[in-house]
Amino acid sequence: MAHAAIYQSEHETSVWPMLVGFGVLLTPLTVLAYFVWQMPMVSVVLGGGSLALLAVGFAGWAKEFFQHGTEEGLGPIAVAAFIVSEVVIFGTVFVAFWLGRINHADQWASFIPADLDRMFALWLTVILWASSATIMLSQRAFERDRRGLAMFWLFATFALGSLFVVLHIGEWSHLAVGGFTLGSNIYGTTFYGLTGIHTSHVIVGLASHLLLFGVVAGGLMKFDQVTFYRGAALYWHFVDIMWLLVAANVYLIGSTS
Repeated sequence: MAHAAIYQSEHETSVWPMLVGFGVLLTPLTVLAYFVWQMPMVSVVLGGGSLALLAVGFAGWAKEFFQHGTEEGLGPIAVAAFIVSEVVIFGTVFVAFWLGRINHADQWASFIPADLDRMFALWLTVILWASSATIMLSQRAFERDRRGLAMFWLFATFALGSLFVVLHIGEWSHLAVGGFTLGSNIYGTTFYGLTGIHTSHVIVGLASHLLLFGVVAGGLMKFDQVTFYRGAALYWHFVDIMWLLVAANVYLIGSTS
């Protein structure tokens, strides 16, 4: 009983979530400093501080959780609340996209690059949704205490997600060479904005997969400790669903005259 009380006290007074929160706060300030305020040195300082806080915060938070070896019970709820906040972020960019689409309706057709490949978006969708299936298989294997199989499917998820990112970057490079850049027009700004924000979320998901792989491989998490696994899987499913909305808007509906 005394151990439980000590653990609860330590958890309630944990400093790591606060460090992560400040790291997240500095991220948009970094972007503002560079692109809006035109202060590159300030953006370097803010960006460095953000990365340091995020790295230290997440490392300390993970260490605290796995050392205690106890499920918090609120993990899935916290991830769900985080996803709600992410929906708000994506929602604001979608609103900006459609405001631009409506306000520039007469010119919109001229904004669309001729070499925009809509079939390419379909292949990206197949890849990402295949990874959603593999993360689900990985989670189920882990919950059945089949660690080797769980790691196999987790590696497959990481490989598919990495392929998505590489192909997406290749597409951006191809479009940029053809003259379609972030500053070309309102469609270019929102196209790169939406796809860029989504890809950044994919990269965050891939980082969580690497951490999860190390935790599982190192035997730091038992099969009945599934909060981290479920949280990572839930976030990845969210990323996959958001891609459907992004692709439908920027490649299909929003790219027609």
